[in-house]
Amino acid sequence: MVRLIMGEKGTGKTKKLIEMINTTAQEDNGSVVCVEAKSTMTFDLHYHVRLISAYEYDLSNYEALRGFLFGLYAGNYDISHVYVDNLCKIVHSEDFAAVEKFLHWLDRFSDANTVKFTVTLTADASVATEGMRKYL
Repeated sequence: MVRLIMGEKGTGKTKKLIEMINTTAQEDNGSVVCVEAKSTMTFDLHYHVRLISAYEYDLSNYEALRGFLFGLYAGNYDISHVYVDNLCKIVHSEDFAAVEKFLHWLDRFSDANTVKFTVTLTADASVATEGMRKYL
């Protein structure tokens, strides 16, 4: 399962994401991971959540992020949820065709490995491609 949360800057996406992550960490038995551009949520997240700063791993494109997620899961099969905050900022790209392709890959990965993904994107939902709307 892949869920996409879109909204303009300042609309509360990160606050909503933090609430979702903390609820999942308290209620779910699996491991919860949050990937963000820089470590800004350090003191907002439940202590069971594995917070990863993409900046520290130079995840500057979709291929790097895909490989990172493969490695993350290979190292811990107990991961049940992965949250990605501000996808375009992490991969340094505003190309929505690439976002759509990445979301489709996440969906296939999710189905194959029973990992749930929630991704935020800073843009109004009205500009989402048809393929992206499937995950809203």
